[in-house]
Amino acid sequence: MSEKVYNVLFVCTHNSARSIMAECLMRRWGAGRFVAHSGGSNPAGQINPYTIATLEAFNYKTEGLRSKSWDEFAMPGSPPLDFVFTVCDQAAGETCPAFIGAPLTAHWGVEDPSATEGSEDKIRRAFRRAYVELESRIKIFSSLRVEALDKLSLQSSLHMIGTVRNQQPENAGA
Repeated sequence: MSEKVYNVLFVCTHNSARSIMAECLMRRWGAGRFVAHSGGSNPAGQINPYTIATLEAFNYKTEGLRSKSWDEFAMPGSPPLDFVFTVCDQAAGETCPAFIGAPLTAHWGVEDPSATEGSEDKIRRAFRRAYVELESRIKIFSSLRVEALDKLSLQSSLHMIGTVRNQQPENAGA
């Protein structure tokens, strides 16, 4: 009998930075157990260039990534979602569409790196911090034995993971 594969959606308003990074991270750390998706309530239509640069610095392939609406995951024929994580405060406060499936949800707020102003170095550091914080959470989540937890324990774990902050120095991985 094969192990269940879970569909995960990461949401932020513009689907151009944090949710895109989370989608890529889940593809890496949850490969074989989770199928990662991302979407936004008001998609930018393009991925932030610093997001692409950050992902490429950590050896991710970025072709095929796109900024898209979360509405795509509420349409007939969409994959039934098992988990939905908001990664920005604005999206967490919005009314989500009626996603296919009955996903467990949690807010994993991460400071918006695209709001950072200043030098190129300061902006790159902000994107790296967001990446590392998301990576810490996704590593923990992808290591959970989801199938062994009851719904209440799993929901509690998801909320606790959302409190994990940057666990590594800014220059980690580069």
